[in-house]
Amino acid sequence: MRLPLAVAILWGLMAAGAAAQTYSPQRPLPRTTSMPALRALATQREIEERFKLGIDAEARGDWTAAVAEFKRIVALNPPEPKGSTAHYDLAIAYANLARYDDAATELRAAIALDPAFLAAMANLVSVDLSRGDLGEARRIADRYITLDPESARALYSRGIVALRAGDAATAREDFGKLLRNNASYAVAHYDLALAEERLGHYESAERELRTALTLAPAYARARFALGVVLLREGEHGAARNEFKQATVDAAGDPALQNISAAARDSIPVP
Repeated sequence: MRLPLAVAILWGLMAAGAAAQTYSPQRPLPRTTSMPALRALATQREIEERFKLGIDAEARGDWTAAVAEFKRIVALNPPEPKGSTAHYDLAIAYANLARYDDAATELRAAIALDPAFLAAMANLVSVDLSRGDLGEARRIADRYITLDPESARALYSRGIVALRAGDAATAREDFGKLLRNNASYAVAHYDLALAEERLGHYESAERELRTALTLAPAYARARFALGVVLLREGEHGAARNEFKQATVDAAGDPALQNISAAARDSIPVP
C-alpha cells in the first residue's frame, strides 16, 4: 500500500533523524558562559596586563610599583614560563630596593619552577654576595657551571665567589678559563691578578694587571693593585708612581683616591 505523500515525507525525515542520532557523534554545545571559564580568562588577562605594567615600571626605575605588579602576578600562580618569570622580575625589583633577602627568596622560587633558569642563578649569586651568604652563592655558582661550563658569566660568578671565600686556586682556574675565550675582558684580568697575588705569584699578577691597564688605561683599582704588587716585588719607585696615577684615575671614587694618596705618601721619594 502506497503511503500518502505527506506521511511519506514525514516518515523519511524521522528515519533520517534516527540515523543521524545513531551514526553521528554527540556534540554538546560549548559552555562559553560557564563561570570557571570566565574566571580563567579574566585571570589570564590580568596576568598579561600586570606583566606589561610591571615591565613598564622597571623601565622607568619605579621599583616599588614593579614589586606591587609582580607580587600580584605571583599570587595568581600562573603556569610556566610565566610563573618563574614573575618570581624573577619580582626579585630584580626587590634587589634594586636593597631588599636582598626578599630577592633571594624569589630567585630560589624561580629556580624551583625552572631548574635551568641560568639568569636567575647568576642573579642569586650576586644577591647572596650582597647578603654575605657565601655558602649558597658557591652552591649556586657550582650548579651554574655544571649546566653551562663554558659560560663567561658562570665562570665569572664562581670566580668572584671563590675569591671572596679565600679559594684563590678556584678563582685562578675560573678566571683563567674565562680569559682563554674572552681575552679583552679587563675586569677578569684584574680579578685573576688578585687570585695570583694571593697565591704569591707576583710576576703573574703584575702581568695580568698590566694587561688590564692596557685594555682600560684609567682602571683605577687595577692601577692601585699594580702599585701593591710592585711594592711586594721591592719596586718602590715604580709602586709610588702607580699610586700617584691611581689618585688621578680615582677622581670619582673618594675612598680609593684617599687610600691611593696615603700609599703614595708612605713611600719616600728617592
